[in-house]
This record gives sequence, structure tokens and C-alpha cells, in this order.
Amino acid sequence: MSTMQEFRDFAVKGNVVDMAVGIVIGVAFGNIITVFVSGIIMPPIGVLLGGVDFSDLAIIVKEAAGETPAVLISYGLFIQTLIDFTIIAFVIFMVVKGINKLKGAEHGEGAKRMLDEPPAPSPEAVLLTEIRDLLKSQ
Repeated sequence: MSTMQEFRDFAVKGNVVDMAVGIVIGVAFGNIITVFVSGIIMPPIGVLLGGVDFSDLAIIVKEAAGETPAVLISYGLFIQTLIDFTIIAFVIFMVVKGINKLKGAEHGEGAKRMLDEPPAPSPEAVLLTEIRDLLKSQ
């Protein structure tokens, strides 16, 4: 088998394609949440905190000199990223929770109980248990 044939087989496998679609959707979803947080959530929070813009929060390590820019520790961007992450994690949690609920409804109400209960033993296991119990009683 040629290298090109092996590569084609690898590239078109279902898992690789599914992963690529997931990554693209994840990046797009991350961008949506970032814009949502920075454009809608953070401005009111900044107003409540006295007009603070989190993206401007920084500690100056070294002042700008001539054409050399200042050296900053931009902790405001870090706070912004933490808020983005928290919202993304919560939304993903809610989506997974909804999907799990739909899967439970899809299988009927008894499906949840069936999933919680251990499966019934196989006929071979029942037979072996009976033989064990007979041997114990003798």
C-alpha cells in the first residue's frame, strides 16, 4: 500500500472527520462566547465596579522609553479569559446535560432505571451459581 493510499485512508476515517468538525465548531463557539462576554457581559460589570475596563487592567513593569513600548503584566486580560472559560464551561455542561436528558427520554422513563440497575446475569452465570450453591450444601 502506498503512502498516499495510507494517508487517504487515515484522513477520511470517521473519527478524524468528526474531530475536525468538532474543532472548527469549538473555535467558532469560543469566538462567539468571547465576543458575548467582552461586548455584553463585561461592560455592565465594569460600570458596576466604577467604570473599570478589565482589558485595561495591567501592572507596569517598565515604563515606555522612546519607541520601546512599556512592559506590562495584563492581569485584566487574564480575568477576562477566566470569565470566558467559566461561561463556556457552563454552557457546555448545560448542553451535555440536555443531551443526556434527551437520551433518557428517547429510551423511555424506564430506561433510566434500567441503566442504574446492573444487567441480569447470563444463563451460564446462573447455572454456575446454582452448581456452586449445590456444592456448598453438600
